Amino acid sequence: MSFNYPAAVHFQCVKCGICCGDTKEKTRHILLLRTEAEQIAKATSQPISEFTVKIKDKAPYSYEMKKTKNGKCVFLENKRCTIYSARPLICRFYPFELKIADSGKYTFLYTSECSGINKGPMLSKNYFRKLFQLARARSRQTADSKRAS
Repeated sequence: MSFNYPAAVHFQCVKCGICCGDTKEKTRHILLLRTEAEQIAKATSQPISEFTVKIKDKAPYSYEMKKTKNGKCVFLENKRCTIYSARPLICRFYPFELKIADSGKYTFLYTSECSGINKGPMLSKNYFRKLFQLARARSRQTADSKRAS
């Protein structure tokens, strides 16, 4: 599979936590695949219902992460993710997102709201290839999990 990606974009996470919750301009929807929710539940020893809300009509996603009263992810503490190694795909991608056109062509887009854009190293095609491969692997894992249930 091929994909388009933004050429000459620089990015480095500045650990501001903006991606982990609502802002004045945007309400975040941290969507999770069923397998991701299961992985987080295992890592935190919490039932899935403790940190998610079940959703419909957002395939392939099955859950949305709950937020605190201030609109932040329930796993964000002091601008740090407490489930970093188990964080969902949507978090791993930020500030990028992968869109598919009607033609079947995949394209990476990014949001300029992230203060890490235009900072740090220029990202190579290999960076986006790894994200793309991760998305495909998670997609297959989800499909396999659905067939098994």
